[in-house]
Amino acid sequence: MTRWITLALRLVLGAIFLYAAWTKLRQPWLVFALSIDAYRLLPEWAVFTVARVLPWLELALGVMLVAGLQLRLTAMATATLLAGFYVAMIYSFSAGSGIDCGCFGVGEAVSARTLVRDGLLLAAAVALVISSGRRRRMSLAMA
Repeated sequence: MTRWITLALRLVLGAIFLYAAWTKLRQPWLVFALSIDAYRLLPEWAVFTVARVLPWLELALGVMLVAGLQLRLTAMATATLLAGFYVAMIYSFSAGSGIDCGCFGVGEAVSARTLVRDGLLLAAAVALVISSGRRRRMSLAMA
């Protein structure tokens, strides 16, 4: 059962990360930089760096999740990234800023709906970390 749960979690998260990367990479990086800057959490140089690097990181994580490469490490990186996004979104939502989320390109404000969605994605990533760790321990025990 753990094997099927792990497979489902990694494929769903991988597809979502691939889609998120695609939506950001198909538009100029400065558009995404505006969404990042709206959070008011990073200095200008970091906003530009994150806007250029994050879509490629999401793409790499999506590919690695779908392919099942370095699953434990990939799952931990995914969960860490989603946790960072989630904290930033909660901060923005609690401040009532109504900014663009930037999750899947432009046009979606941070709202209760986006918080629920990203909270579920974070929970799925944490479950994948746990699931991949159990699967690894079971395979080591059998060896």
